[in-house]
Amino acid sequence: MTLSLPVSGKTRLFPVVGHPVAQVRAPAVFNRLFARAGIDALAFGLDLPPDSVAATVRGLLASENVGGVLVTVPYKKVLAASADRLGLDASQVGALNALRRAADGAIEGDLFDGAGFLAGLLAAGHGVAGRRVLLLGAGGAGSAIAAKLGQAGAATVAVYDPQARSAQELAASLQPHFARTVFESQPSLKPHGFDVVINASPLGLKPGDPLPLDPDRLAAGTLVCDIIMEPATTRWLQAAAARGLPVHQGRHMLDHQLPAYLSFFGLPELAARLRITSDSITLEETA
Repeated sequence: MTLSLPVSGKTRLFPVVGHPVAQVRAPAVFNRLFARAGIDALAFGLDLPPDSVAATVRGLLASENVGGVLVTVPYKKVLAASADRLGLDASQVGALNALRRAADGAIEGDLFDGAGFLAGLLAAGHGVAGRRVLLLGAGGAGSAIAAKLGQAGAATVAVYDPQARSAQELAASLQPHFARTVFESQPSLKPHGFDVVINASPLGLKPGDPLPLDPDRLAAGTLVCDIIMEPATTRWLQAAAARGLPVHQGRHMLDHQLPAYLSFFGLPELAARLRITSDSITLEETA
C-alpha cells in the first residue's frame, strides 16, 4: 500500500480512539487539511477495547509524536473520568472528545461536540431559541448538545435514553444552570409537540440498527437532526426526508468543531485559516 502522506519519525500523530472507529470521518477531514497546509501530521482511527483504553491513551500521550487524541463513542465519559484537568464544557457534563498533554505533563481534556453542533445548526439557518427540542441519547455527545441548547435559549429540552436514569441525571444536572430552559427526561419516548428532534445516540452506526424514532410519529415541519457522520445521510434522515421533513446531517457538527480542535491541539494558525460553508471546508492562502 502506498501512503498518500509521507510519514516519518517527526510526523505528529492524532489518533481517534473509540470502539468501533470504522465510521469516523475525522481522519479524512484532518488529513486533507494537513496536506493542503503542508503540515507533517497524520490522523487515523484506533479501535481500543474498554479494559485498556484509559491506560493506552495515557501511554499514547506520553509520546512527543502524539499531538493529541480525539475521542468518539463509547469513551467520551470514560476518558473524562481519567483526565487530570477538564475544560469548562467537559467539566459541566462529565465528557470529552479531545485530549492533550500540557506543558506540566498533565492530561487535559475538553469537549467541542455541543459547540460544533450548535454552530452547524445556526449556520444552516436553524435557530433553537424558544423552541422545544427532543434529544435522543444522554451520552457524551448528547450531554454536550443539551448544555449548548440551554445556552442558546431553547424553551424545552426533553431527553430520552433507553437507560432512563442517564436521561434523568442529565436533565437534573443541567437544570440549575439555565433559568430560561426547562430540562426534562422522558421515561418512555413521546415525540409529540417538538420543533426539533436530534439523534445523539449510536443508532445508525451499524447498517442493521433500528431507526432512533419512526418519522411518521413526528409533526409536519419538525426538523430532524442526526450526529452520525458516516453515512452522511443516515437511514433515519432518508426516512424523514421521504416524509417531507427538513433534515440536518451530522457532518456539520464535526465541520464546525474543527477550529476549536486545531487550536486545542496547538495549531491556531491553521484554525484561523479555515473557512467553513454548508458544502465545503477551505483554507485561506497565507500572505
